[in-house]
Amino acid sequence: MPFDKKLWISVVVLFVVLMVLGGVVHGILLAGDYQALMPQVMRPEAEAQAHMGYMLIAHAIMAFGFCWLYRAGREAGKPWLGQGVRFGFAFALAAAVPIYLIYHAVANFPLDLALKQAVFDTLSAIVAGIAVAFLNK
Repeated sequence: MPFDKKLWISVVVLFVVLMVLGGVVHGILLAGDYQALMPQVMRPEAEAQAHMGYMLIAHAIMAFGFCWLYRAGREAGKPWLGQGVRFGFAFALAAAVPIYLIYHAVANFPLDLALKQAVFDTLSAIVAGIAVAFLNK
């Protein structure tokens, strides 16, 4: 699989999609849950904003890896929508679901929050999978 123009366009678009989905999930839907964990677990807003560069780097790396893996594993002749859903779900099972359970095991993240994070990020990964499949059909 070449590192061609289509890959880089997919990475840029997916970066934006991931940032928007992350903002909705973590900045809106789970904001109250995170607020309840301040300052013991979560950084105060000003301090979190000071670390936003790391968030941008993490999402850029995730967008690249997501697109690269999708393109390497897509099946020719199969419907793009199904492949996108399957890939997003598989990505969530490999990344989001276990990481939030690990957070619960090693940090003071309540189980109900870890489960909400896992569900919302699984849905986000499926949307991202559909987006990358659409861009690479």
